Amino acid sequence: MQYHNPKRLQAAILDWAGTVVDFGSFAPTRIFVEAFASFDLQISLEEARGPMGMGKWDHIRTLCNEPQIAERYQQRFGRLPSDEDVTAIYERFMPLQIAKVGEHSAVIPGALETIAALRAQQLKIGTCSGYPKQVMSKVVELAAAAGYKPDHVVASDEVPKGRPSPAQALANVIALGIDDVAACVKVDDTEPGILEGRAAGMWTVALRFSGNFLGLTWDQFNALSPEQLEAERLRIDALFAASRPHYLIDTISQLPAVIEQINARLALGETPQAL
Repeated sequence: MQYHNPKRLQAAILDWAGTVVDFGSFAPTRIFVEAFASFDLQISLEEARGPMGMGKWDHIRTLCNEPQIAERYQQRFGRLPSDEDVTAIYERFMPLQIAKVGEHSAVIPGALETIAALRAQQLKIGTCSGYPKQVMSKVVELAAAAGYKPDHVVASDEVPKGRPSPAQALANVIALGIDDVAACVKVDDTEPGILEGRAAGMWTVALRFSGNFLGLTWDQFNALSPEQLEAERLRIDALFAASRPHYLIDTISQLPAVIEQINARLALGETPQAL
Protein backbone atom coordinates (compact mmCIF):
# COMPACT_ATOMS: atom_id res chain seq x y z
CA MET A 1 0.00 0.00 0.00
CA GLN A 2 1.16 3.51 -0.79
CA TYR A 3 0.77 6.58 1.41
CA HIS A 4 -1.25 9.42 -0.08
CA ASN A 5 -1.45 12.88 1.45
CA PRO A 6 -4.96 14.04 2.33
CA LYS A 7 -6.36 16.48 -0.20
CA ARG A 8 -8.74 18.33 2.13
CA LEU A 9 -9.22 19.00 5.80
CA GLN A 10 -11.56 16.65 7.62
CA ALA A 11 -11.70 18.20 11.10
CA ALA A 12 -11.10 21.32 13.11
CA ILE A 13 -9.93 20.73 16.70
CA LEU A 14 -10.96 23.82 18.65
CA ASP A 15 -9.95 25.06 22.06
CA TRP A 16 -12.69 26.43 24.33
CA ALA A 17 -11.94 29.47 26.56
CA GLY A 18 -10.48 32.30 24.51
CA THR A 19 -11.24 30.52 21.24
CA VAL A 20 -14.98 29.77 21.02
CA VAL A 21 -16.24 30.96 24.42
CA ASP A 22 -15.10 33.47 27.05
CA PHE A 23 -13.59 36.32 25.01
CA GLY A 24 -10.41 37.35 26.84
CA SER A 25 -10.16 34.00 28.67
CA PHE A 26 -11.24 35.37 32.03
CA ALA A 27 -12.92 32.37 33.68
CA PRO A 28 -9.78 30.37 34.50
CA THR A 29 -7.44 33.28 35.23
CA ARG A 30 -9.62 35.06 37.77
CA ILE A 31 -10.30 31.81 39.63
CA PHE A 32 -6.55 31.11 39.90
CA VAL A 33 -6.15 34.48 41.61
CA GLU A 34 -9.01 33.64 44.01
CA ALA A 35 -7.69 30.14 44.75
CA PHE A 36 -4.23 31.43 45.66
CA ALA A 37 -5.75 34.26 47.70
CA SER A 38 -7.66 31.70 49.80
CA PHE A 39 -4.22 30.53 51.00
CA ASP A 40 -3.21 34.13 51.72
CA LEU A 41 -1.02 34.19 48.61
CA GLN A 42 -1.40 37.08 46.21
CA ILE A 43 -0.83 36.60 42.49
CA SER A 44 -1.73 39.04 39.74
CA LEU A 45 -4.04 38.35 36.81
CA GLU A 46 -1.02 38.72 34.54
CA GLU A 47 0.90 36.09 36.52
CA ALA A 48 -2.11 33.77 36.46
CA ARG A 49 -2.25 34.01 32.66
CA GLY A 50 1.37 32.89 32.21
CA PRO A 51 0.95 29.10 31.73
CA MET A 52 -2.55 29.31 30.22
CA GLY A 53 -3.51 26.36 28.04
CA MET A 54 -2.03 23.69 30.31
CA GLY A 55 -4.11 21.37 32.45
CA LYS A 56 -5.12 23.19 35.62
CA TRP A 57 -3.03 21.13 38.08
CA ASP A 58 0.00 21.59 35.84
CA HIS A 59 -0.86 25.28 35.51
CA ILE A 60 -0.78 25.69 39.30
CA ARG A 61 2.47 23.69 39.56
CA THR A 62 4.04 25.95 36.93
CA LEU A 63 2.88 29.06 38.78
CA CYS A 64 4.33 27.72 42.04
CA ASN A 65 7.65 27.15 40.25
CA GLU A 66 7.85 30.82 39.24
CA PRO A 67 10.63 32.34 41.40
CA GLN A 68 8.60 35.34 42.56
CA ILE A 69 5.59 33.19 43.55
CA ALA A 70 7.77 30.53 45.16
CA GLU A 71 9.44 33.28 47.20
CA ARG A 72 6.06 34.53 48.44
CA TYR A 73 5.14 30.98 49.40
CA GLN A 74 8.43 30.57 51.25
CA GLN A 75 7.81 33.79 53.18
CA ARG A 76 4.25 32.75 54.05
CA PHE A 77 4.82 29.08 54.97
CA GLY A 78 8.57 28.77 55.54
CA ARG A 79 9.07 26.28 52.71
CA LEU A 80 8.74 25.93 48.96
CA PRO A 81 5.45 24.58 47.59
CA SER A 82 5.35 20.78 47.25
CA ASP A 83 3.13 18.72 44.95
CA GLU A 84 0.83 18.21 47.95
CA ASP A 85 0.54 21.99 48.29
CA VAL A 86 -0.24 22.27 44.59
CA THR A 87 -2.97 19.66 45.01
CA ALA A 88 -4.42 21.61 47.95
CA ILE A 89 -4.61 24.78 45.81
CA TYR A 90 -6.09 22.76 42.94
CA GLU A 91 -8.76 21.32 45.22
CA ARG A 92 -9.64 24.86 46.30
CA PHE A 93 -9.62 25.98 42.66
CA MET A 94 -12.03 23.30 41.41
CA PRO A 95 -15.24 24.20 43.29
CA LEU A 96 -14.61 27.89 42.64
CA GLN A 97 -14.17 27.18 38.93
CA ILE A 98 -17.30 25.03 38.71
CA ALA A 99 -19.35 27.64 40.56
CA LYS A 100 -18.16 30.61 38.51
CA VAL A 101 -17.34 29.27 35.06
CA GLY A 102 -20.76 30.32 33.86
CA GLU A 103 -19.93 33.97 34.50
CA HIS A 104 -17.43 33.93 31.62
CA SER A 105 -18.73 31.33 29.16
CA ALA A 106 -20.58 33.39 26.56
CA VAL A 107 -19.94 32.28 22.99
CA ILE A 108 -17.50 34.63 21.26
CA PRO A 109 -19.18 36.86 18.63
CA GLY A 110 -18.86 35.27 15.20
CA ALA A 111 -18.01 31.80 16.51
CA LEU A 112 -21.36 30.15 15.71
CA GLU A 113 -21.31 31.53 12.18
CA THR A 114 -17.75 30.28 11.70
CA ILE A 115 -18.58 26.79 12.93
CA ALA A 116 -21.60 26.68 10.61
CA ALA A 117 -19.29 27.58 7.73
CA LEU A 118 -16.87 24.78 8.70
CA ARG A 119 -19.70 22.26 8.87
CA ALA A 120 -20.87 23.41 5.42
CA GLN A 121 -17.44 22.26 4.20
CA GLN A 122 -18.05 18.84 5.85
CA LEU A 123 -15.53 19.41 8.62
CA LYS A 124 -16.08 17.60 11.91
CA ILE A 125 -15.66 19.68 15.04
CA GLY A 126 -13.48 18.25 17.80
CA THR A 127 -12.60 20.15 20.95
CA CYS A 128 -10.19 20.08 23.88
CA SER A 129 -9.39 22.28 26.83
CA GLY A 130 -7.17 22.79 29.83
CA TYR A 131 -10.31 22.34 31.93
CA PRO A 132 -10.85 18.98 33.69
CA LYS A 133 -13.99 17.00 32.86
CA GLN A 134 -15.92 18.23 35.90
CA VAL A 135 -15.60 21.82 34.69
CA MET A 136 -15.95 20.96 31.01
CA SER A 137 -19.33 19.35 31.64
CA LYS A 138 -20.64 22.72 32.84
CA VAL A 139 -19.01 24.63 29.98
CA VAL A 140 -20.42 22.18 27.40
CA GLU A 141 -23.89 22.47 28.92
CA LEU A 142 -23.83 26.28 28.77
CA ALA A 143 -22.45 26.27 25.21
CA ALA A 144 -25.16 23.86 24.03
CA ALA A 145 -27.82 26.20 25.40
CA ALA A 146 -26.22 28.96 23.32
CA GLY A 147 -26.22 26.83 20.15
CA TYR A 148 -22.70 25.38 20.15
CA LYS A 149 -22.59 21.57 20.04
CA PRO A 150 -19.24 20.15 18.85
CA ASP A 151 -18.91 16.54 17.74
CA HIS A 152 -16.47 15.56 20.48
CA VAL A 153 -14.95 16.97 23.68
CA VAL A 154 -11.75 15.88 25.44
CA ALA A 155 -10.99 17.30 28.89
CA SER A 156 -7.48 17.60 30.31
CA ASP A 157 -7.95 14.75 32.83
CA GLU A 158 -9.26 12.30 30.23
CA VAL A 159 -5.78 11.64 28.83
CA PRO A 160 -2.54 10.51 30.52
CA LYS A 161 -0.77 13.79 29.76
CA GLY A 162 -2.20 17.21 28.97
CA ARG A 163 -0.90 20.01 26.79
CA PRO A 164 1.56 20.60 25.27
CA SER A 165 1.37 16.83 24.79
CA PRO A 166 -0.62 15.86 21.65
CA ALA A 167 -2.85 13.43 23.58
CA GLN A 168 -6.07 15.48 23.65
CA ALA A 169 -5.85 16.42 19.98
CA LEU A 170 -5.12 12.80 19.03
CA ALA A 171 -8.00 11.55 21.18
CA ASN A 172 -10.26 13.68 18.97
CA VAL A 173 -8.72 12.16 15.84
CA ILE A 174 -9.55 8.67 17.08
CA ALA A 175 -13.06 9.51 18.27
CA LEU A 176 -13.98 11.36 15.07
CA GLY A 177 -12.58 8.65 12.79
CA ILE A 178 -10.18 10.97 10.95
CA ASP A 179 -8.01 9.34 8.28
CA ASP A 180 -4.84 11.42 8.74
CA VAL A 181 -3.62 13.97 11.30
CA ALA A 182 -2.58 16.19 8.38
CA ALA A 183 -6.29 16.51 7.61
CA CYS A 184 -6.83 18.33 10.92
CA VAL A 185 -6.36 21.92 11.99
CA LYS A 186 -5.84 22.84 15.66
CA VAL A 187 -7.12 26.29 16.64
CA ASP A 188 -6.04 27.82 19.96
CA ASP A 189 -5.21 31.07 21.76
CA THR A 190 -2.29 29.70 23.82
CA GLU A 191 1.23 28.43 23.19
CA PRO A 192 0.60 25.02 24.84
CA GLY A 193 -2.42 24.58 22.58
CA ILE A 194 -0.42 25.39 19.45
CA LEU A 195 2.40 23.09 20.58
CA GLU A 196 -0.23 20.39 21.13
CA GLY A 197 -1.34 20.71 17.52
CA ARG A 198 2.23 20.78 16.26
CA ALA A 199 3.12 17.65 18.25
CA ALA A 200 0.02 15.94 16.84
CA GLY A 201 1.16 16.66 13.27
CA MET A 202 -1.72 19.01 12.51
CA TRP A 203 -2.08 22.40 10.89
CA THR A 204 -2.17 25.07 13.59
CA VAL A 205 -3.93 28.43 13.80
CA ALA A 206 -3.19 30.86 16.64
CA LEU A 207 -5.76 33.45 17.72
CA ARG A 208 -4.37 36.84 18.68
CA PHE A 209 -7.19 38.85 20.18
CA SER A 210 -9.91 36.63 21.67
CA GLY A 211 -7.76 34.92 24.24
CA ASN A 212 -5.01 34.98 26.76
CA PHE A 213 -2.35 37.19 25.18
CA LEU A 214 -4.59 40.23 24.71
CA GLY A 215 -6.70 39.54 27.79
CA LEU A 216 -9.36 42.17 27.10
CA THR A 217 -13.14 41.99 27.11
CA TRP A 218 -15.05 42.19 23.83
CA ASP A 219 -15.94 45.84 24.48
CA GLN A 220 -12.36 46.74 25.41
CA PHE A 221 -11.07 45.03 22.27
CA ASN A 222 -13.52 46.94 20.06
CA ALA A 223 -12.42 50.22 21.67
CA LEU A 224 -8.83 49.80 20.46
CA SER A 225 -7.71 52.08 17.65
CA PRO A 226 -6.28 50.70 14.39
CA GLU A 227 -2.82 51.75 15.57
CA GLN A 228 -3.26 49.95 18.88
CA LEU A 229 -4.51 46.82 17.12
CA GLU A 230 -1.49 46.75 14.83
CA ALA A 231 0.89 47.20 17.77
CA GLU A 232 -0.84 44.33 19.57
CA ARG A 233 -0.59 42.12 16.48
CA LEU A 234 3.17 42.62 16.38
CA ARG A 235 3.52 42.00 20.13
CA ILE A 236 1.36 38.86 20.17
CA ASP A 237 2.89 37.42 16.99
CA ALA A 238 6.28 37.66 18.69
CA LEU A 239 4.92 35.82 21.74
CA PHE A 240 3.60 33.00 19.55
CA ALA A 241 6.75 32.76 17.39
CA ALA A 242 8.49 30.00 19.35
CA SER A 243 5.46 27.68 19.09
CA ARG A 244 5.47 28.10 15.28
CA PRO A 245 1.79 28.31 14.36
CA HIS A 246 1.17 27.89 10.64
CA TYR A 247 -1.28 30.80 10.68
CA LEU A 248 -2.09 33.72 12.99
CA ILE A 249 -5.49 35.39 12.84
CA ASP A 250 -7.29 37.93 15.00
CA THR A 251 -10.36 35.88 15.98
CA ILE A 252 -12.15 32.70 14.95
CA SER A 253 -14.26 34.69 12.47
CA GLN A 254 -11.26 34.68 10.12
CA LEU A 255 -10.87 30.89 10.23
CA PRO A 256 -12.95 29.96 7.13
CA ALA A 257 -10.52 31.86 4.88
CA VAL A 258 -7.61 29.96 6.44
CA ILE A 259 -9.41 26.65 5.86
CA GLU A 260 -9.58 27.47 2.16
CA GLN A 261 -5.85 28.25 2.11
CA ILE A 262 -4.98 24.99 3.88
CA ASN A 263 -7.15 22.98 1.49
CA ALA A 264 -5.34 24.60 -1.44
CA ARG A 265 -1.97 23.64 0.07
CA LEU A 266 -3.10 20.07 0.76
CA ALA A 267 -4.26 19.78 -2.86
CA LEU A 268 -0.71 20.69 -3.90
CA GLY A 269 0.73 17.93 -1.71
CA GLU A 270 1.91 20.10 1.19
CA THR A 271 1.72 18.75 4.72
CA PRO A 272 1.85 20.58 8.07
CA GLN A 273 4.73 18.48 9.35
CA ALA A 274 7.02 19.77 6.59
CA LEU A 275 6.43 23.43 7.40
